[in-house]
Amino acid sequence: MATQKCYYEVLEVTRASAKRDIAKAYRKLAIRYHPDSNPDDERATELFHQATEAYEVLSDDGKRARYDQYGHAGVQGAGQGFNSTEDIFEAFGEIFGGGMFGDFFGGRRGGGKRTRKGNDVRADVTLTLEESAAGVDKVLKFTRNERCGTCSGSGAKEGTSPDQCKVCGGRGQVLQSAGILRVQTTCPQCRGAGVVISDPCHDCRGRGVDSKPIELEVSIPAGVDDGMRVRLSGEGEASPDGGPSGDCYCFIKVKRHELFHRDGRNLILQLPIAYTQAVLGADVKVPILGGHDVLHIKRGTQSGDVFTLKGKGMPDPQGGSRGDLLVQTFIETPKKISAKQEEVLRTLAELEHADVSPQRKSFLDKLKSYFPSGSQD
Repeated sequence: MATQKCYYEVLEVTRASAKRDIAKAYRKLAIRYHPDSNPDDERATELFHQATEAYEVLSDDGKRARYDQYGHAGVQGAGQGFNSTEDIFEAFGEIFGGGMFGDFFGGRRGGGKRTRKGNDVRADVTLTLEESAAGVDKVLKFTRNERCGTCSGSGAKEGTSPDQCKVCGGRGQVLQSAGILRVQTTCPQCRGAGVVISDPCHDCRGRGVDSKPIELEVSIPAGVDDGMRVRLSGEGEASPDGGPSGDCYCFIKVKRHELFHRDGRNLILQLPIAYTQAVLGADVKVPILGGHDVLHIKRGTQSGDVFTLKGKGMPDPQGGSRGDLLVQTFIETPKKISAKQEEVLRTLAELEHADVSPQRKSFLDKLKSYFPSGSQD
């Protein structure tokens, strides 16, 4: 037979601890191992019930005295034998009720059946960069399960009602015991619903919900970025047992822009400039979202230099300051130039003592050099 762990060790207190300290320790462990915060974790459920068993004994003066004197043998059979987590709330409701603890455990007291939130749904929307910058209203189209109008969500045929599950007694949970260990799991018969449907609704076939197409207008805030999502509270699917509806999550996709690249709240623009503009400086017109602005190119600008236009980037969806437009220049080399341009450039090359390709000869000049005058056949 496995050795039972000391109740004082379970609650992490000493034998001299006062009742209020024992209650405080139990509340701390109950929050840590409660099934609501550890779904599908059988080990956490086991530790939760162990802590409850220890508190049941140590919070009672008579049981604690017998336990201190005789150990586990002194309190054997004295436990209430809780069948579910709800039974624990019914026995020790004052430990969890009110304030933080009532909110933490969903406000359940007295063993009431837990309600479930409806499922969340997803909708996708595609924006241009201009729409993202300004904010826009869009109509979302998606499908969601809504409560069946024929059976009002019960899943049972009109004029009938669901039957209480005989396996779990309507609790939706069953307790499996093995010695001192008690593990609470979802009822395999009703799958946690607490009821079974013997005569299902013809329209929803016992599901209690129907799938329906939805069109919903949503305001997309200015500044959203690709991959962000907007939550529409309560626009998801209905709860299967009267709880709150789920939410709709609108996922944002922003199209690639032909001029601007986004980096957080900043926009990046690659701007080609002429060699003369880079050398002499210039005021050039540059595009911005929704219009244009004038950028001063300073004399001696190099390829790769970055100029900043303050406040010409993207707005912050959280309400912060607007980003900047970062203009990165690069010197554009023309592939074709006029004869006059070539003449000027060659003059410049001579002034700079730069080695350049020799001027192209005409076809006749090439023939003359190939056949010099006075040559014989």
